[in-house]
Amino acid sequence: MTFKKTFVMRFGIFINSCVCALVMSVAISHSAAAFSPQVHSTNKTQAKSKAQRYIELASRNDILKSSAFGVLAMTEGGDTLAVWNSDQRMVPASTMKLITTGMAIHRLGPDFKYVTRIGHSGTIKDGVLDGDLYIIGGGDPTIASKDSIAIPRTKLFAQWKSFLDKAGIKRVNGRVIGDGRYFDGPMEHDTWSYQDIGTAYGAGGNGLCFYENAQDFKVSAGATVGSPVNVTVSFPDTPWMRYEYPCRTAPACTGDQLYLFNTEFLPYAEIRGSFAIDRKPRTEEFSNKFGAYTCAHYFCEYLKSNGVPVSVGPADIRLGRIRSNLSSNEYGPYASGVDNLNMLGQTYSPSIGRIARETNLKSDNFYAEALFRTLGRRFHHSASYDSSYVAVNEVMRSLGVSTDDVRIVDGSGLARHNYISPAFFVRFLSAMMDSPAFGDYIQTIGRPGDRHYESRLREAPASVKSRVHLKSGSMNGVRCFSGYIEPSAGSKPDTIIFSIMTNNSLTPASRIDPIIDRIILLLAADN
Repeated sequence: MTFKKTFVMRFGIFINSCVCALVMSVAISHSAAAFSPQVHSTNKTQAKSKAQRYIELASRNDILKSSAFGVLAMTEGGDTLAVWNSDQRMVPASTMKLITTGMAIHRLGPDFKYVTRIGHSGTIKDGVLDGDLYIIGGGDPTIASKDSIAIPRTKLFAQWKSFLDKAGIKRVNGRVIGDGRYFDGPMEHDTWSYQDIGTAYGAGGNGLCFYENAQDFKVSAGATVGSPVNVTVSFPDTPWMRYEYPCRTAPACTGDQLYLFNTEFLPYAEIRGSFAIDRKPRTEEFSNKFGAYTCAHYFCEYLKSNGVPVSVGPADIRLGRIRSNLSSNEYGPYASGVDNLNMLGQTYSPSIGRIARETNLKSDNFYAEALFRTLGRRFHHSASYDSSYVAVNEVMRSLGVSTDDVRIVDGSGLARHNYISPAFFVRFLSAMMDSPAFGDYIQTIGRPGDRHYESRLREAPASVKSRVHLKSGSMNGVRCFSGYIEPSAGSKPDTIIFSIMTNNSLTPASRIDPIIDRIILLLAADN
């Protein structure tokens, strides 16, 4: 049952005159809230809410007093329940994904799907393709992903091969080319940390990816402190890569400090840092700079193992030219233009609604960046971050939300150059409630007890947990939560929209989270 339908079933149908009066009241209060999110309605200013009193007390304790701390909680109808430094711009971390997924669902629609096409150059004669086979990416971030929403890799490859079967292709006298040109521009945002871009959560991409452009490594401590860490590639296998492992086993209790350093220009990478001798063996997830090439490699191997030999092997496209040997400075001929290829068939991604839910629930940076850059590609014919910024501003205008007082530089929140205030989050989330796609959007936001949110509001009764929709964001020194609280009784204007942000904190999240949970519980008690 959708969020909006729940309101209808809970509160019945009012007579026309009451509806008109309510609509006028909500419109006036919503307009005032959009102009000044801290405006208090007269019936809420007589006494401070319990949440407000607790926030003022918490702001002075040792946990938060040296941190940047901001809160805004308002009803959709415009009543301010709690406010503290609400205009203070801060780093939002992964709560940025609430904005990215909301924009994508609002502008593209929840049923939008990415398209991946299979095409070829050259000619087909007597079962032989005398030319190159192209996997033409359309931005789908789920190809070969281990997510449950993704089409399993072997099933997807079987669909692609069926297009060759239908065309009568039994042999490819050429290459299998991974074509990622649909997304132009740099793979990552240029403000991301150098350490981050070697991790799986910092993986960038172009129009064709594979396994979210991540790569798994099995690691274990060496026999003695100072000895090499044991490292082996798990999946995907990348035989073109040269890896070196100058990482060392460290003393007990020093944790996992392994980082991969790589580049899209050469197939070379190092895993540096240390791994404590008392740590159990584990799988590390790092980034793979050659997602399109990896996709071509695995499909090429699939074809060979299913009776379709490929004479040359995998390739990708760089600077418009075919690149078969990643170690060579010399590229091959220019790739055929997509419009000049002969198309054999196409497959579709899961819907953006499903992708957005995974993005928010597991805080998937790779999915978030794909959604962000898709806005630029779809509406300005370029997936560069510059074009995506322009598209973001246009989507915000369509929602009636000004971006003059914030800075948005990426879709995932990985950049520390994003600056968002609690007031902006509340404005945006309020505007999304008026979007035709809101019923789908609210389903993408987790509840306490959901997957990845098991520890949130652990002691709260189920009747409260079921009404809270929230997204977390964290990085070093940052802990943020934003979302909605459905009313236990009342109507849509009684929905609480909240944003709680902390920055520059030296306190671990385990001490900050109980404070944030308490604020959310006190807010929920007010409706």
